[in-house]
Parts: sequence; structure tokens; C-alpha cells
Amino acid sequence: MQVHPLQDAAVPAHHPLMQPDSPRNRLVGLLYSDHHGWLHNWLRKKLGCSQRAADLAQDTFIRLLTLAEPERLQEPRAFLTTTAIRLLIDGERRRKLERAYLAVLAHENADAAAISPEELHQILELLESVARLLDGLAENPRQAFLLNRLDGWTHAEIAEHLGVSKSMIKQYIAQVMVHCYALLYVPTP
Repeated sequence: MQVHPLQDAAVPAHHPLMQPDSPRNRLVGLLYSDHHGWLHNWLRKKLGCSQRAADLAQDTFIRLLTLAEPERLQEPRAFLTTTAIRLLIDGERRRKLERAYLAVLAHENADAAAISPEELHQILELLESVARLLDGLAENPRQAFLLNRLDGWTHAEIAEHLGVSKSMIKQYIAQVMVHCYALLYVPTP
């Protein structure tokens, strides 16, 4: 088994990524040579930082490598742009979660510095998982759930804040619970 530079684990020699002369890898290489410079420049203008743009462009092409059928890609630049924007949003969401978590830690616990980088990483991964679970929900149910479960607000406080009835808050929270349960435990067809 060989170790592929883009992966931490060993990759079997017969894996498509390990076959440099395969049609798939030639296509990905062609897409990279044709569009990497353009994507890097576009990101550099958008971000104002060449190093960050280079990292994001690289991550975008790694996503391209994971496509099951890159040959079906009709508009490479549209795909690359959309993927880069999504990665940028994900990164910003992660940084925002990290800042919020660290602010709460600093406020509630003077020993915030005692948390190891590994523990912080695990906590942030958990927060990201929760954020992904709540994606796709309407704003009011998501906000009601977070205010109740994270901030400890009562149904009455949330109802007043959102301008709805207490029974609506109960429905919102139940809706979020059903949504999360379905995502975690109901098999998809």
C-alpha cells in the first residue's frame, strides 16, 4: 500500500487516485492546469490574501478529486466557484463558532486556557455537527431551539423575543427535535 499525499491513511495501489495515467486523473489534471490559476486569482481578489487564496484553491481541487464522475462536469468554473464559496462559508462558520465558544469559556471560566488544543478541536467539531444538523431549518424554529437548549431561556421568554405564542415555541422545539431525530436515526432510501 502506498500513502497518497492528499490522505493520512494508506491508499491501495489499485485505487483510482493512485493511477496517474487513468482517464479520470488525466481529466482532473487538465482541469487543474486549465483553471487553478484563474481560481487562485479570483480568490485572491475576493479575499485580499494570496496565501489564503492558495489554501482555498487547493481545498477546492481536493473536492474535485472526490467527485465520483468528474467527466460529467459541464461548467468547471461554476463548480469551482460554488465549491470555493461553500468552503469559504464553512470556514467562516467554523471561525465564528470558535470565537463564540472561546468567548463563553472566557466569560464563564477563568481556566479557559487550561483546555488542550485537542479538547478544543473536539468541542468545535461537536458544535459544527450541531450547526450542520440545524441547517435547513427555518429561522424561528432554529432560534427557539438554540435559545432554549443553549441559553436556557424559558418558552415564555423565547415567545416574547420572537413575537409568537408559547405554544408556537413548543411546536418549534418539537419540530427541531423531529428534524434532528430523522437526520440521525431514520435511514435514507
